[in-house]
Order: sequence, then structure tokens, then C-alpha cells
Amino acid sequence: MNSEQQESLNGVLVLNKPQGFTSFDAIAKLRGILHTRKIGHSGTLDPMATGVLPVFIGSATKAADMLPDSTKSYTARFRLGLTTDTQDITGKVLSETTDFDVSEKDILNVIERFKGEIQQLPPMFSAKKVGGKKLYELARKGIEIERSNQTVTVYSITLEDFDAVGGSLNVVCSKGTYIRTVIHDIGQFLGTGAVMTALTRLSSGSFTIAGSLTFEQIEELARGNALQLIPVESLFMYMPEIRLNESETVKYKNGVKLKRPQYGEFRIYADSGGFLGIGSNENGLLRVRKNF
Repeated sequence: MNSEQQESLNGVLVLNKPQGFTSFDAIAKLRGILHTRKIGHSGTLDPMATGVLPVFIGSATKAADMLPDSTKSYTARFRLGLTTDTQDITGKVLSETTDFDVSEKDILNVIERFKGEIQQLPPMFSAKKVGGKKLYELARKGIEIERSNQTVTVYSITLEDFDAVGGSLNVVCSKGTYIRTVIHDIGQFLGTGAVMTALTRLSSGSFTIAGSLTFEQIEELARGNALQLIPVESLFMYMPEIRLNESETVKYKNGVKLKRPQYGEFRIYADSGGFLGIGSNENGLLRVRKNF
């Protein structure tokens, strides 16, 4: 990838994050591959998790905090008879037992409790902030603080397989749902305890694992100057568009509010067809919300 193409990298790609990388690690590696600093991501994945991690590059980084709360889907493996401080297989073991007899029917009955709106207590080993501090930073110091339940939505949860000791689940849920906590809570209802042993994010909003790329694929495409990014404007296709004439375009770029009868949020285009950004009209005046 030549220097001119590096500078013109603006858009989104979907990384198929491998196990063992934090989301921050993944971004650091991509900075090295693409030779650009301006990269961010949406939707943190734990180091043991794999799958869909939307990555924003260049001017598209401005869109990372503008995306609507999106539905996510996962496949997760679990093991009964074990609890850990992280609620997954990587944590410190808190309890362990083989003295249980759980049937597939028992599992199916319990997971019914987790459909729809549910209450979750965020795990201490998580990136959630309380009082300005990430919970995992406190947990690593052996500090546990009081947390409040949060409401999340599980749109569907299905048991894919079960062998009396463990199995796998497919979960479609709202943003902010901790799958390992779902599994932990299932274990509590069963009276056996349970931990998550593997997790793959299959989708995040419109981004899917079928459209994701590995580090190796990204590196190969970048080397051949063939890396195609998703245009940032495609993330906002649910918004109506407004096209500006030449003088309006100049005013818009300079932050001047334009009189418009339409209300709401819009994709803004120059009359020539170029995507300018997102604007909103609240009082009859169209103002810049984000320039791209």
C-alpha cells in the first residue's frame, strides 16, 4: 500500500478478531499493517472471544460513537460444575463439582428464563466503568465494588448441543449483554455453576462474520493495494438525504446553519454527489452534526 492510498484510507472494515487479542491489541496490530494511526473500534471483545469487531479508519472514526445501539449475535460454549471470578474458563476457580445430573430438558427449561428483558449484574472483570474506573482494573487489585443491575434484552437463546457436562448456545441480544454472565446465571439456576469456555461474535448490527477479514487477509489485501473499505455513509442509509447546491455546500462546510423545512437527521451531500456528513434540523435550521 503506497503512501497516497494510506492517506486516503477512510471507511470501515470488519475484523475477525482472533483469540488472545484485546480489542486494543487488535487496533494496535492494524495500525502496523495499515501504517496509519487513525483507527478505532466499536463493541469491545474480551481476549478469549473471537469474531466480529467493526473497525473505523480515517475520517470514519468520527462515526464510531454515532451508530445506533445494535443487535448482536453470538455462539458460546459452556461447561457446568465450575465457577470462576471472571465467569469464563480463564479465571480463578471459585468452585468445582462433578456431583450433578442435568438433562437437556433441564437446560431448555432454564434458558426460557433468559428470553426477553432480563436483569444482569455486570461482572467485575469487565470494561464497564463505575465512578470513572473500569471494573476490571479494580478486580485485578482484588477490589470488588457494589454494582447495579442493568436491563438488557435477549431476543433469542437456543441450545445447539449438550453432552451432560457442557454444550453450546446461540444468543441474539441487545448491546451491553454479557454472554458469560448469562451462562453464569444459568449455572446458578441449575445449582451446578457454569462458565463460558468459548465465544464467537457472529454479528454486530449489519456487520457479519461472513463479511469479516482476518489479520492475514487484511495484510495481503493491503500489500496488493486491494483493500476495500465499507464507505462510512453506508452506516447511515436509514437516514433520508439532503443535497446542497454549490453555495449551500460552502456554507455547510463553514458551519453555517441552513434554513430547511424538513426535520430530523439527514445524510448531507454536495450537489456534485460527494458525501459531506450528518446534519440535523431541530428548529428549521440545518446544522452540522458530524463532518466526514
